Amino acid sequence: MRLYKQDTFGHALFLKRFIIRFLGSMTHRRFRGFNKLHIEGSEIIRELPDKNVLFVSNHQTYYADVVAMFHVFNASLTGRVDTIKDIGYLWNPKTNLYFVAAKETMRAGILPKIMAYVGSVSIERTWREKGKAIKRQVKMSDVNNISKALQDGWLITFPQGTTKPFKPIRRGTAFIIKQNKPIVVPIVIDGFRRSFDKKGLLIKKRGVLQSMVIKKPLDIDYDNETADEIVKKIQYAIEQHPSFLKVLPKSEVEKYFEQEKALNKLRKYNEEE
Repeated sequence: MRLYKQDTFGHALFLKRFIIRFLGSMTHRRFRGFNKLHIEGSEIIRELPDKNVLFVSNHQTYYADVVAMFHVFNASLTGRVDTIKDIGYLWNPKTNLYFVAAKETMRAGILPKIMAYVGSVSIERTWREKGKAIKRQVKMSDVNNISKALQDGWLITFPQGTTKPFKPIRRGTAFIIKQNKPIVVPIVIDGFRRSFDKKGLLIKKRGVLQSMVIKKPLDIDYDNETADEIVKKIQYAIEQHPSFLKVLPKSEVEKYFEQEKALNKLRKYNEEE
């Protein structure tokens, strides 16, 4: 007989609560102090069932994105709408809230290991490791752990698998959706890349307006839609489809300045004549 309650991965719930409270109190000012987090759509959180919910989001830092979502989700569940005012919402946090992360990321130091205990579903990347491109088969244990997390509660995932914007959605996300048939809630974040370093641990700039928009669940036909159709739907929902790219590619910018440089030389020559 267990002396204390555990989550589906065998982690003690009393310890998870303590860690969430501690980390939450340490990070609260990062989203409501040094910088401001603008939230939209958090009322949707309270309408969701307790299990089999998948949040899909774009990704800007390793850790700050997830920490902000823990704040917003728990605040919403305690009746706060579009605000994380009054940190008391962390007293009884949701403990069946998980997030997908790369194993190498969650093993890189003591703080990531502590965060991993809170709710990381750590997987081995099949396309990249230690900054180098690789090609590795998907581990079935990783797939099973993702399904396990969904069966127990909510799961946050970043389907691009990178903090770089406008990268393709990993098809594995679509297969997980077709297999588990979860409610899929899109989230769009912004400002985190400007606020924090790449890891999301150090404050890079203060006074930045961060944003988190929680959208209505996607309408997905799990049985008849193809993986590619689901991928495209997610791409638009988290605003990472190329059509959302409103700036010129670097190559086009460089080409423009080279042309301007040549024209300036020509103008100077003509003026001297």
